[in-house]
Amino acid sequence: MKPTSQTGAAFITTGTLTGAGISSTIGGIGIAGSFGGVGIGAASVTAAGAVIGAAAYGAFQGITEGDTAAYGAMGIGAVGGVGVSSVVGGIGFVAPKIGLAFGIGTVPMAGIGAVLGLAAYGVAKLLDDSEFKETPVQLFERMETKVLQNDYYFEALLELSGDDLNAKFTALEVAEELKELKDKINIEPPKFEPKILNIIPQITGIWQCVKTLKGHTATVNAVAIHPDNKTLVSGSNDRQVNLWNLQTGKCLYTFSGQAEAVLSVAVSPDGKQIISGSVDRKISSWELETKKYNRTFSYLSSPYSHNGFVNALVYSPNGNIVVSASTDKTIRIWESYRGTIKRTLNGHTDAVLAVAISPDSTTLVSGSVDKTIRIWNLQTGENCYIINQHLATVNTLAITPDNQTLISGSSDNKIKLWKLQTGELRHTLKGHSTAISAIAIHPDGKIIASSSQDGIINLWNIETGELLETLSGFSPLAFSADGKMLISGGKGGTIKIWRQVQSSDNLSLTGEWWEILGVEPKTHPQDVKLAYLRLARLYHPDINSSVSAKTAMQAINEAYQKFQQQLKTHN
Repeated sequence: MKPTSQTGAAFITTGTLTGAGISSTIGGIGIAGSFGGVGIGAASVTAAGAVIGAAAYGAFQGITEGDTAAYGAMGIGAVGGVGVSSVVGGIGFVAPKIGLAFGIGTVPMAGIGAVLGLAAYGVAKLLDDSEFKETPVQLFERMETKVLQNDYYFEALLELSGDDLNAKFTALEVAEELKELKDKINIEPPKFEPKILNIIPQITGIWQCVKTLKGHTATVNAVAIHPDNKTLVSGSNDRQVNLWNLQTGKCLYTFSGQAEAVLSVAVSPDGKQIISGSVDRKISSWELETKKYNRTFSYLSSPYSHNGFVNALVYSPNGNIVVSASTDKTIRIWESYRGTIKRTLNGHTDAVLAVAISPDSTTLVSGSVDKTIRIWNLQTGENCYIINQHLATVNTLAITPDNQTLISGSSDNKIKLWKLQTGELRHTLKGHSTAISAIAIHPDGKIIASSSQDGIINLWNIETGELLETLSGFSPLAFSADGKMLISGGKGGTIKIWRQVQSSDNLSLTGEWWEILGVEPKTHPQDVKLAYLRLARLYHPDINSSVSAKTAMQAINEAYQKFQQQLKTHN
């Protein structure tokens, strides 16, 4: 890092420590106005201190270098501050711990805007003089995400929600201050294209849990969605394979017969057959229409399919073959309907946990406890090459619809994207804090869903590696063929159905509070807060101008208040 970068870092660090000191002294802070109330947690105050530090550095650089861009940044920020004031109306700060409540008029808002503009200039200079590859907007967006996930973000909001905010801020004479400011500043504000001013990322939709399926009595290990997108197959430690109606959430049928826990399931591409793999070392098949048991896939004269647990199953896209992976360190290729063995692939030195077939049916990939990924020619069984860059067990694999990218998830907490043809590493996604247990790719090839053992599901932009959204759930994971549903595991043998919400027309505005917020009744309070935040960011009138957004936001607020009331009652 260059000396100037170190200077900038010192400014920002000092500001951060100052913000932390303020937070510890005065406690919770809230911003309130005609739009409602929003709490500011310790992380937000600390971040604000960092912004002030960045602004100070911007001023330092602007003065020492005589850079007129610094003054331009202040001017743009000031105009933006006035614009915010004119849109949201009166704003005030509340610090209940010390009995503080004061209003912010238009002139102070212009000053705040100038500070933020100067901060943006400071960060830009810092990034220019450092080795960071991020743009200032990317850096602020990443910081915003961290702040918004702060556990205490909503505490002040709840304290303010029952107060008469208008009474607290009657001293705010926003209209008069704005008029005075306009009289003093006799210049035309610069004109910008809307796309330049709009630095808030466009929200295209969020995933909401619309149903929780209950029927298994133990952990669900595997799911597969029927090609018609109406039916789901699941396998569990309770030794059952269940068939579900995705529209109603009802269990349609239970396929019994496995002697031990079911670890894997698959549905044939034509939708006529389902198969399951079990701890009992067998692959079992059924006719879906008649529910009739077909056969066990038998290896030569053995009554078993493998000499170990059947960890993973996958059909080829044309449905002609089935590939299985086992703790016996082998991969086996089967004729799908007769259940006869075609080939056994050897090479892994430990249990094989994951297999995937490329959409063009030419390539097979496998992941193992031996920390390696092997790429095979599906027709010849030749081992083309080996990837050994993970530091722990490879638990899950997927291939993008364009046959170009292989995605792997490991117990080293990393998700890696590889060029399928060469094995060259493209990206590493870091965001999970525990082992990656499942990966699913959206049919459009643009989104990755990943789950980890701590109950976190992350959605990623496959091209940029950007973290798009975080959900509460477990493995397994599966997207429907039409991309409208995401299936995940839940707690205690449950299965979650997630749907992408694009407008409040698709949001459930009636029902219990957990149904509206898209969580389970016993979801951890922190996860409930995050669910509320995701919905609020989508439907808040300042972001969503649709007619139905106001109704949706009201329903979301009422649901969250009911959750808080229940929480206080139980405590």
